[in-house]
Amino acid sequence: MPDEQGETYRQFVDFFARPARTDILRTPDEYGMAYEDVTFPATDGTEIKGWFIPADSDRLIIMNHFLNGNRYGYPGHKIPNDLVGFEVNYVQQHKTLHDAGYNILAYDLRNMGQSGTANDGRAGGGQFEYRDVIGSLRYAKSRDDTAHMKTGLFSICYGCNSTFHAIDKHPEEFQHVKALLGLQPASLGAMLERAAENLGIDKEAARSLAASRMLEKTGFSLNQLSPIDAAKSVFLPTLLVQVHDDAMTYPSDVQAMHDNVAAADKKLFWIEGTTNRFDGYTYFNDHPELLLEWFDSHIDK
Repeated sequence: MPDEQGETYRQFVDFFARPARTDILRTPDEYGMAYEDVTFPATDGTEIKGWFIPADSDRLIIMNHFLNGNRYGYPGHKIPNDLVGFEVNYVQQHKTLHDAGYNILAYDLRNMGQSGTANDGRAGGGQFEYRDVIGSLRYAKSRDDTAHMKTGLFSICYGCNSTFHAIDKHPEEFQHVKALLGLQPASLGAMLERAAENLGIDKEAARSLAASRMLEKTGFSLNQLSPIDAAKSVFLPTLLVQVHDDAMTYPSDVQAMHDNVAAADKKLFWIEGTTNRFDGYTYFNDHPELLLEWFDSHIDK
């Protein structure tokens, strides 16, 4: 593996081993929504921070986010030399859901946003973070105003991986959930293989390096850092959404997750016309129809 390319690849691997905190630049009140800052414990006691955005209904959507993002999204336009280079603003999607009559609980996963540090700051690809997902469900059940709400999950990338692992480990916590929308879940192995391909380095050598480095830095194998097997436990009605020609992974990865989802009511929607993964994260800002149709058609069942 050439030195320069090898160092670039090692840096990319390390990017996934330890989350970075990014700033929360927007709040719901900027979009005319009243909100409450909330704090609740993950199942291991890690302090999780979030927003509760109330609506006059009995419908609740619980949202999380991708790696290094937070409840607001991601300030890619403010970070020098950032991989993304533009802002990912989830508050617009909160507004879309809120205008459609949904209460929203949006939270920061551990080691990201304003939530607590845990596991020595290491990433778990959902193997640690599943505790935050369950914590959010328990928190919603603990509040008088949300305890009996019809609940859906809007889980994004790293947050969707975490949701899959949470369902796999504790399906009893999800019996009341009506539906899941998973936006761009991803296996780390697939992303690192695609990175090697993009850099023009040998895939086998790259995989060996990635496997040993991730095991050293996180304590997990590449297989453990994939949600594909955990998808077999997902019994909720599930819609997966993914940029088909995503330059950071392969369509076969999300296809395998969809195929493994145990629910009979499942769907895979491909976003076409772009190779930029981050266009997927902002897709519902400009195209909210599928987002609303999915939850509207399932939440009252």
